[in-house]
Amino acid sequence: MTSLPASNTTEAAVSLRGIRHRYGALTVLQDVSFDIAHGAMFGLIGHNGAGKSTLFKLMLGLITPCAGTLHVLGQNAAEPAFRQTRRRVGYLPESFLTYDNLSGQEVLHFFADLKHIARAACAPLLDLVGLTHAAARPVQGYSKGMRQRLGLAQALLGEPDLIFLDEPTNGLDPQGIADFYAILRTAQDRGATIVITSHILAEIEHRVDQLLIMQSGTVAAQGTLRQLRTGTHAPRMLTITATIAPALQAGVRAALAALPLELALEVHGEQLHVRCARADKMAVLRQLAACADDIAIQESTLEQVFLGYGGTHARTH
Repeated sequence: MTSLPASNTTEAAVSLRGIRHRYGALTVLQDVSFDIAHGAMFGLIGHNGAGKSTLFKLMLGLITPCAGTLHVLGQNAAEPAFRQTRRRVGYLPESFLTYDNLSGQEVLHFFADLKHIARAACAPLLDLVGLTHAAARPVQGYSKGMRQRLGLAQALLGEPDLIFLDEPTNGLDPQGIADFYAILRTAQDRGATIVITSHILAEIEHRVDQLLIMQSGTVAAQGTLRQLRTGTHAPRMLTITATIAPALQAGVRAALAALPLELALEVHGEQLHVRCARADKMAVLRQLAACADDIAIQESTLEQVFLGYGGTHARTH
């Protein structure tokens, strides 16, 4: 990674420089530096044990780094004034635990009181997450998805400027996931910065603006998905799919085979799939263009990019 400039606390919602942290003799973060832009939807990914949970705790002010500087919403997290800044931050943990004997409405009232927010803000949030019908029911009868939606309502109390979400869609069905991200987009539209960590890479692939890949306590890569696809360790291959009449396929395959390139071909009906190096894309397209009815290029998925940056070296906590 190239070195980052000095922390710009006016342009970044979160800025870390030279962060190091350890638990006893175990170093979990080593010289971590990155920025999260104001208003971004930021994806933080990495294998188990890569340091994501520790980063969340640091950015939330729950723990203090052993070394380095951290600014959140323009405030140095090491200074006493950061306690006031934390009121502008929302957080949904991976497991949203609460008192099961309370109703959904009572749970939200409880968190509103903790955050010094008027209880009148709770009913609209329950409606936003689709829980108005269950607001008076004890949480112990809620499904996992309903608990997550209640947790999201809690995280949105007070319209926070910065929202942290840890594996937020656990237990949600596909429609629930779509609704969840629609709510986040609304928060983003009003200017909120959203930080998400998730192991479901296909889910966040086209939803986040920026990504950061953690590996063994260090930053392996940061950027847009497009930037990561062209990075040093990114996959060099892509897939080109062409729709070609069966009568023409033999000639096309022969022409491709004659190219001095390393190609992998598969045929499924009228679909010809060509796996090739990114650098060979134009040579393959020239062979396909004359006889293909349709051509589509499939870039590397986020999962493939992640694995290219060392995601295969997974380990448990």
